[in-house]
Amino acid sequence: MLSRAVVGVLRHAACVMLLVSTLSIIPAGAQAQVTAFRQAVAESAARDEELATFYRSRDFQGIWTGDDSAASTRRNALLTALADAGAHGLPADRYNPDQMMSQLRAATTPAQQGAMEVMLSNAFLRYARDVQTGILTPSKVVPLIVREVPLRSRLGTLQAFIQSNPAAFLRSLPPSSPEYARLMREKLRLENLLAQGGYGPNVQAASLKPGASGQAVVDLRNRLILMGHLERTATQTYDTSIQTAVQRFQQSMGLAVDGAAGGDTMKEINVPLEKRMESVIVAMERERWINRPRGQRHIWVNLTDFTATIVDNDRVTFSTRSVIGASDADRQSPEFSDVMEYMVINPSWYVPRSIVVNEYLPQLQQNAGAVSHLDVTDRSGNIVPRSVVQAGNYNAKTFPYSMRQGPSERNALGLVKFLFPNKYNIYLHDTPSKNLFSRETRAFSHGCIRLNDPFDFAYALLAKQEANPESVFQARLNTGNESRITLKEPVPVHIVYRTAFTNVTGQLQFRRDVYGRDKAIWNALSREGVAVRAVQG
Repeated sequence: MLSRAVVGVLRHAACVMLLVSTLSIIPAGAQAQVTAFRQAVAESAARDEELATFYRSRDFQGIWTGDDSAASTRRNALLTALADAGAHGLPADRYNPDQMMSQLRAATTPAQQGAMEVMLSNAFLRYARDVQTGILTPSKVVPLIVREVPLRSRLGTLQAFIQSNPAAFLRSLPPSSPEYARLMREKLRLENLLAQGGYGPNVQAASLKPGASGQAVVDLRNRLILMGHLERTATQTYDTSIQTAVQRFQQSMGLAVDGAAGGDTMKEINVPLEKRMESVIVAMERERWINRPRGQRHIWVNLTDFTATIVDNDRVTFSTRSVIGASDADRQSPEFSDVMEYMVINPSWYVPRSIVVNEYLPQLQQNAGAVSHLDVTDRSGNIVPRSVVQAGNYNAKTFPYSMRQGPSERNALGLVKFLFPNKYNIYLHDTPSKNLFSRETRAFSHGCIRLNDPFDFAYALLAKQEANPESVFQARLNTGNESRITLKEPVPVHIVYRTAFTNVTGQLQFRRDVYGRDKAIWNALSREGVAVRAVQG
């Protein structure tokens, strides 16, 4: 079997032989120049299988170099797009169009121009992938981002480009979602604000309440004005206008809305503008990772916002609070997309193996009657009497039993669960622990998503296929028996993590980085050359 190196040499030799054979019909006077150019293209592209295939199909003719109008139009469109890469939160120095222009001017020989030809194709392909599907491979930065990034074929991208209007094609590469456009607009606004000095001095106070006055109130007032939550005013007292502005700020941060600048509110008030901009840039990168149709109807679970929504034609038609996985590394909720197929009413809870052996087995070893609300079952699903179990004879690896909780209001899954079968065993469900939904930060589960209003969520899903969804659901519920309702039109589910996003009116929202994932992503982007910038308006 030939080694990769030998195969590469033979492929390169074949490219050059094909090149020589095609040149035999060219007049002798021009043959030397054409030979040098095409040979340089063949040699430069030979290391990249897709580029070699592309140029071989064109007899090694260029698409960027030369004086013809088509090449000039493509070249100018690419250089313009690269010059604007920073607007997308991409590392501007990675493409360096000014240096590329200088190299183009300096390439005077056919061989140099052939090498530049392939260099431009490489730059185009790198920019296309970066702006279309992101700079990073998400799972390499955060293993629990198990999203499948919709990478496009590099060869297909090149072939589509040469058949299209160059500038229009390049404009079509970034995500076309309204959210990406709004984030990009907000990024530019924040860049202009940064160029003017940002949010100004921090508020030097641990907390402030209505009625307060002094320099800290003035600084709070000024920051609220610059953030867009307060109209310009000369007040130096924490009056009703500032109280209302604090409420707006709290809403934009997902904080408890009381109008008082307590410790949590003050901490968020003093977050630097640069940090907010980092969150927006990370959100744009995340938006590129999901650059595919989301579905006219889809479910959007934003982990940092602790909400689950149903979206119809880009409009939120239902929203409920959620509880997500706890912040422990082994309980965090993963990020991925799938398709919801059915719901189970009066579900049984089949306890995950990790919970059985890590949480319940130690209790059973201490007390055979522990966790009495759960049945111990054998491999066939039959209930095993506790007296037979003898938990003390086993460890986490050898314990031969499973555990299950039958349908009831006390069931850990509540009275309904929503399934989009996936290898991570994540789903949406009801819960008997309703008190947790009143918390501001709601990260308590083992990874699945608990819903505050699961019945209404079910009615909203069934409304597409039932004239009276509530009666259909309640009829099944009242039997007390486990049953399944299949969604006639499966609904895409997107479990995402956005610390910066826009609300229904397009206003920028921020949430705390509950799992620390966006910090890791920003650090990775920074290592790639992405930077916060100030832009004069």
